[in-house]
Amino acid sequence: MSALGLQNWDPWTFLTIVLMACITVITRSFFFISDAPWTLPGWAQRGMQYAPIAALAAVVLPEIVMTRGIFIDSVADARIYGAIAGATYFFWRRGSGQAVLGTIVAGMLVYLPLHVGLHW
Repeated sequence: MSALGLQNWDPWTFLTIVLMACITVITRSFFFISDAPWTLPGWAQRGMQYAPIAALAAVVLPEIVMTRGIFIDSVADARIYGAIAGATYFFWRRGSGQAVLGTIVAGMLVYLPLHVGLHW
């Protein structure tokens, strides 16, 4: 192991990594191994429609309301106003046409002057 630069390696850590890799490969290839066709139940299919929105909210929302893991305590934060402008544009367009691009542009048109100009 010293040839790999692992002078102080722990066999339990190595075993854990190997077993987790095996579990990952098995669970990800389970659908290819099985010959039987399968479908999700109706409730799961309906729930999967909301998965991208939930994932996006889980990534974006903390970025808007937190700084370094602490909730912002001031209204002088450009991210809040940019998010409000983007959401307003999106709901004004009702999600039609170029709503995503327009949402980004509207949010950035509010965010950049506040962040760069006022140093919010």
